[in-house]
Amino acid sequence: MLKRLACHPIRRFRKEKMAEYSYEDAIAGLNKLLSENGNLQPAAAAKIKQMTAEFESAESKGFDPVERIKSGFVRFKAEKYGKNPALYSELAKGQSPKFLVFACSDSRVCPSHILDFQPGEAFMVRNIANMVPPYDQKKYSGAGAAIEYAVLHLKVENIVVIGHSCCGGIKGLMSIPDDGTTSTDFIEDWVKICLPAKSTVKSECGSLEFAKQCTNCEKEAVNVSLGNLLTYPFVRERAMKKTLALKGAHYDFVKGSFELWNLDCGISPTVSV
Repeated sequence: MLKRLACHPIRRFRKEKMAEYSYEDAIAGLNKLLSENGNLQPAAAAKIKQMTAEFESAESKGFDPVERIKSGFVRFKAEKYGKNPALYSELAKGQSPKFLVFACSDSRVCPSHILDFQPGEAFMVRNIANMVPPYDQKKYSGAGAAIEYAVLHLKVENIVVIGHSCCGGIKGLMSIPDDGTTSTDFIEDWVKICLPAKSTVKSECGSLEFAKQCTNCEKEAVNVSLGNLLTYPFVRERAMKKTLALKGAHYDFVKGSFELWNLDCGISPTVSV
């Protein structure tokens, strides 16, 4: 039987707030520099005017998705691929990741970015609200195939389910009417996987404001997913043999914190750092 899960914070990452400047800010700053410094050398003034024109030109063109993809790959090839040929040569022979990671599709919470995973280190599954469905060969075969491949063929040693702050999927789950009616083709039926989490939060935290209920549900839904992992026979077998560890996590990108905890089924607790 699945025991009650306890959170063991392992690490909290703090990030400094970075100032962000728009094209308008840059242009305004350059024009101010020109107006306040009429005695600038002609060459300097010309350079500032050139920079202003370039900013204005870039702004008028708008976002170019193809150029963004191309420039991103160029940076990757120069800064990572080109600097570590041994790694990519080794990866060409096969993969042996240590982690299977379930994470949300949310664009703000890429696991490789947050946890600095290197290529070949983590096998990823991303979906709405980072949910793991229960074992079902027909209804959830896609998730089942990923879990089966990672556990039986790649022989990962850790499965980590990472929830996160401000999760739209969890907000949607908490907003489903009590009569179960839905207004979407896919989303609500999917997030209903974690209805037990909603029930727990409503029961134990019903007096809290809705936003705090959602925060609690973000973590409780991770616990439900951990329990669902144990419905897969090959996962349960390896977990009981302690050759596979199941971990829950929560990333708060507002506070810049990360919590990690173990499934309480006889596996040693994670050490806090």
